[in-house]
Amino acid sequence: MEIKPEYRDKTIRSFVVRAGRMTKAQRSAFESGWESYGLRLADGTIDMEAIFGRDTTRVVEIGFGMGASLLEMAEAQPETDFIGIEVHPPGVGSLINAVQEKQISNLRVFLADATDVLNECFPDASLDRVQIYFPDPWHKKKHNKRRIIQPKFLQLIGAKLRLGGVVHMATDWETYAEQMLELISDAPAFENMTQDYMPRPDFRPLTKFERRGERLGHGVWDLMAKRVL
Repeated sequence: MEIKPEYRDKTIRSFVVRAGRMTKAQRSAFESGWESYGLRLADGTIDMEAIFGRDTTRVVEIGFGMGASLLEMAEAQPETDFIGIEVHPPGVGSLINAVQEKQISNLRVFLADATDVLNECFPDASLDRVQIYFPDPWHKKKHNKRRIIQPKFLQLIGAKLRLGGVVHMATDWETYAEQMLELISDAPAFENMTQDYMPRPDFRPLTKFERRGERLGHGVWDLMAKRVL
């Protein structure tokens, strides 16, 4: 199969598709596991009950990287169904490989742009949680417009969450955390679940990256808000 992300043409994207070299195991995972675990943007609206064979809590993670954290969550919460969205083939291949090895049945993946997937593949009010962990901070001021957390994107997430559903964001970049907090505070559809930030919830695994950051004294900010309108 041809291994490349699906996305519609855009003037500004929140990601850069890097030509990362795929390992033999990652490429093999696409060949052996994509039909079982992969979802395609081109197929349009999905029926999660049909995909997973049940009606239960539904969680979408945007930008799962190499997939270790998402895999850990899916393994720890077999009663919940997870869909991951990522644009970098090595990460998707790595996750599919691990899912096959562990025979996890409650996880599927898109190799596509998150905005396109949300717009075209999920019905409105169909999700219980959308999580975005450590998105690219685009730390140069002139690049801030590329950050994925923007008013229109939060509005899109709000439309896909059920009433009472939650968006959960985490970043290790303080100025991005401040922007997230400001945007959530200004978003009519959302209500922050704490006064500002919150401790890392138990369901979000502590990553190797965070452990290293803690030792170096780096901060991490978690923010959760629920859809109220």
